Amino acid sequence: MVACGLVPSLTSKAAKLAAFGAGAKVIKTFAYQLTLGDIEDINAMKPDILLLSGGIDGGNSEVIIHNAGMLRQTKGNFPIVLAGNRSAQDDCASLLKGSSHPVYQADNVMPEMNKLNIEPVAKVIREIFLKRIILAKGLNKATSMIDGILMPTPSAVLDALTLLSEGDKNTPGVGELIAVDLGGATTDVYSIAKGYPTNPTTVLRGLPEPFVKRTVEGDLGMRYNAIGIREAVGDEVLSQLCGLPVDAMSATVQTYHENPSKLPETDQERAIDKALAAAAISTALARHAGVLEQVYTPVGPMYQQTGKDLTQVERLIVTGGALIYSKSIDQIIDSALLLQEPFALIPKQLHVSADKNYVLSALGLLAGYEQSAALNLLLEFFGREEANAVV
Repeated sequence: MVACGLVPSLTSKAAKLAAFGAGAKVIKTFAYQLTLGDIEDINAMKPDILLLSGGIDGGNSEVIIHNAGMLRQTKGNFPIVLAGNRSAQDDCASLLKGSSHPVYQADNVMPEMNKLNIEPVAKVIREIFLKRIILAKGLNKATSMIDGILMPTPSAVLDALTLLSEGDKNTPGVGELIAVDLGGATTDVYSIAKGYPTNPTTVLRGLPEPFVKRTVEGDLGMRYNAIGIREAVGDEVLSQLCGLPVDAMSATVQTYHENPSKLPETDQERAIDKALAAAAISTALARHAGVLEQVYTPVGPMYQQTGKDLTQVERLIVTGGALIYSKSIDQIIDSALLLQEPFALIPKQLHVSADKNYVLSALGLLAGYEQSAALNLLLEFFGREEANAVV
């Protein structure tokens, strides 16, 4: 998915959060007025969906109208979702009418300054996925067998985690939590938490974060993006994590990149796998969570928080083969937390549960039909207190 907005720190970020919440992988975000070079880039990317946003309701309409006219020139037939200034929606739809792109409209993703409205556009994105993307990917043959219960896996996982955290009207949930899905190509992080500042001398900066948030790190993966993990933390750090020389570590990482189906067979490869997992989790958590900066004011030093403060969240659920089948989950998470930058607002202590039966997505799907049954099963799998404490 590609997202286009007005300014990077506001509308573009809001569009990106909406896309992640719908289970989409955002491959690029554009801001301000699109150029011919930007159009060439979009053509080269061949996105499945494009989200066009920009301007609060009644605010700037020039940029989003300009961008709609530019997008008319893009190739392919990917759908375009309009979720910007409501005063400009009709003009944008008119400019795109007759193009090769189906147009969908949703409420403004940021109707007021610093106020997010993510769910309406996320719902439209999910509907497009079900109606168009599965058809384009050749999955439509399955729909005749499972009519009515299709859902993108990340959306199902998000629904399951939200239900586990909040509970329902009859049964309380477990409270705030974080989840990490460590895959071969990406690392997904979910947080069901307010993330408000925990210190009275801290002030929030930027857009408020959604209570239910998902981010996708497309450069961090155990195989297809093993090199991305190495580049994110550096050769020296990864070498220290696995206890091997840089040359030996780099050679194995390159082997994984070239042969993504390879499983670790030797002690050396297992050590590198643990190091890659810890580095990926550490980097993904830091990108997902907020940061704290010290600023100086006329009344003295204060702290400024951007993003979510997750330091008080104590429950972590992990999934993904590298973690589920590992015998060293505690060690991996411990190493990931120790790697963090000092001002990253990541958890200090975690109780870890592993989705060893791969039930999260299935129970997220079930939640849409039998919420009570889904919640009872989620609590059975993840609500127990015998999860291991990791400091």
